[in-house]
Order: sequence, then structure tokens, then C-alpha cells
Amino acid sequence: QVQLVESGGGLVQTGGSLRLSCAVSGRTFSSHLMAWFRQAPGKEREFVASMTWIGGSTVYADSVKGRFTISRDNAKNTLYLQMNTLKLEDTAVYYCAARRLVEPAFGSWGRGTQVTVSS
Repeated sequence: QVQLVESGGGLVQTGGSLRLSCAVSGRTFSSHLMAWFRQAPGKEREFVASMTWIGGSTVYADSVKGRFTISRDNAKNTLYLQMNTLKLEDTAVYYCAARRLVEPAFGSWGRGTQVTVSS
């Protein structure tokens, strides 16, 4: 099992930036796909971005392409989400998630960190 702890959320104005962090621990996660999801009030949780821990292949939701960047620091066992040019609609609780590449579903989730974008 992989343990995930998010941090870095907060209040920011439209057009601003935030960097979320996800501290990763537990059994080996080198064979995992790491991802960020978000859930806005009254909406379903949605995919934001993902990255393979080994290789670093990335995928982004269309709504964040060109504005958000997912990355990881192997030495620090930390996953990041750099969010630039934030919009009101980016307001949500952001979750870090992990799944083994051989499994279809994300089985490890953090508790989430709140991101609020104000005008």
C-alpha cells in the first residue's frame, strides 16, 4: 500500500499560481502511475493529470493543458502539481492518487488539499 499526503493548497486570485505537493511513502511505488484528481463542490471528482513514476510519461485533462504541470522528485519521493494562470473553475479539493500499472483502478488516495481561486 502506498501512503499519500497532499499539501500546498490555499487561497489565490485568478491568474495566480500554486504548487501542490504529494509526499509518497510505503512499499515500492516505482511501478505505479501517479495522478492528481480534483472535486469541486456539487461536482464529481475529475482527472487532472497523471505521470508514471518510472519514465515520467504524462497525461493532462484538456481543461488544464498548458497551465498545469505534473512532476516528481525521486530523491524526495514527492509528486508535484504546478498550477499557473488559475481560474475560478479550478477551485476544488485536489487529491493525489496512485495505482499499480497492472491494476485498473486507483487504490491509494490522499486526504486532499483545498484550492480556492477568487476574483
